[in-house]
Amino acid sequence: MSGRFFDSNVILYLLDDGRKRGIARDLLAGGGAISVQVLNEVLVNCRRKAGMSWAEAGDFLAAIRELCTVTDLTAEVHDIGRALGERYQLQVYDAMIAGAALAEGCSLLVSEDMQDGLIIEGSLRIWNPFA
Repeated sequence: MSGRFFDSNVILYLLDDGRKRGIARDLLAGGGAISVQVLNEVLVNCRRKAGMSWAEAGDFLAAIRELCTVTDLTAEVHDIGRALGERYQLQVYDAMIAGAALAEGCSLLVSEDMQDGLIIEGSLRIWNPFA
């Protein structure tokens, strides 16, 4: 169990020039977990918004994978995410990230996009470090 699970927005702030970059860097330096979905979301943004080549994006993601455990997307994670989406009224991709965090055994989901302080299933707290 890694304890902390990172949403894609935390990873993407490493590409930012402001204070959020420092916060993201400090958080990720302590390690944690992400899912394949997070890798995919970051890749899309690296290519489209940051204008990175495939190789540059690959290098960036490889560095993230050295810091974080990667949780596979499985049918079980999908089922957990679907149930969480309905129960907590989460958006689909947020629900899948929460499902992956629970499957990984994490107690903290670090995200700017979800409801700060929400406790999911009595064991996973959402925390927005940028608030």
